[in-house]
Amino acid sequence: MLKKILIISVLIFLQGINAYAGSDGETTLNKKKTEQVTKTRDCFEKLNRATFSFNQGLDKTLLKPIAEGYRKLPEGVQTGTSNAVRNLSNLITIPNNVLQGDVKTAFVNTGRLLVNSTVGILGFIDVANKIGFPKYEREDYGQTLGKWGFGPGCYLVLPVLGPSTVRDTTGSFVNVLGGDPWYNASTHGNNEFLSEGVYLASKGISGIEFRANNIESLENLEKNSIDFYASIRSLYLQDRENKIKNLQRGNLEIIFEDDNGWEEIENK
Repeated sequence: MLKKILIISVLIFLQGINAYAGSDGETTLNKKKTEQVTKTRDCFEKLNRATFSFNQGLDKTLLKPIAEGYRKLPEGVQTGTSNAVRNLSNLITIPNNVLQGDVKTAFVNTGRLLVNSTVGILGFIDVANKIGFPKYEREDYGQTLGKWGFGPGCYLVLPVLGPSTVRDTTGSFVNVLGGDPWYNASTHGNNEFLSEGVYLASKGISGIEFRANNIESLENLEKNSIDFYASIRSLYLQDRENKIKNLQRGNLEIIFEDDNGWEEIENK
């Protein structure tokens, strides 16, 4: 039971961390977009702010130093590792493509998965990209629930795990209830190569990679924000709204008034 709780925590953490924006520190949000995200209530703002402060301390003492160490690895190791964990993310993206009625994209992503998992040596080489497969956009069950018309519910900041909403947290639980084939194979498959440890390691590496790619952008955002908590909240909610509407560019897209202020972080 304790292991399952840990796995759920990691999944929610990754969903939260992947919503952080890559910006140059600008904090003037597009007015139209800001009006959209204000529909999500910060029902527990005092508690959320306290949790946010705790998480910031944890990030500075643990996650950020690990991410800085990751950046010191050879570029080829970082690229191969990044390709492999992104290849695995297709296992969640594909069923969500289907659930959202986007069968064509599901076939494309299935092709990417098959090519990269075989010719690409378990995904370490992005062969699909080299031979012309379209770039895919990550999908998750929180996005699918949004596509189906479920509102986000209250905004949440979870201890250790970061920003979320009631809807996105619910979506994360679907992964361990059978919605993630990689989780199922790792924890329930009868083979000597996969285990819960391998699964958790792959998810942890994904979070570390994202944090490593965003060290400067988050530092600049914090430095130039009057209220860093409010900035992160707006960025998270805008990013989720854009992803549900498939408005993102690359894997991240949050629209500021001045688009030139954005660094496309994961558009590799």
